[in-house]
Amino acid sequence: MPSLILLMIFGAAVFAYWNAARAAAERAEQLGRDACKAADVLWLDQTVHAHGLRVRRGEDGKLGFERSFRFEYSYDGIDRHIGRLVLRGEQLVSFIGPVRPAAAPLNLH
Repeated sequence: MPSLILLMIFGAAVFAYWNAARAAAERAEQLGRDACKAADVLWLDQTVHAHGLRVRRGEDGKLGFERSFRFEYSYDGIDRHIGRLVLRGEQLVSFIGPVRPAAAPLNLH
């Protein structure tokens, strides 16, 4: 009987971890897609890839997971660039990726 209870607790912990990881991946996917759309670049492969997982303290002092993701984008459909983002819970902590293009220079001829 105690082994069944331990198995149920372990199963619940695994499910909670999987559910949080899935939610973080969906949030990272939305952030990557939005950044590419705002920068007017192509978001390649239509997905993000989990790149790292660390235990970190949040601003409130509580321990939580910090997940790193990477995605690929292209300016012209030929080249490939790697973007990276880091989430602590649902909050974006770091982003490296496409930026909105600067205004085109004026031609004064």
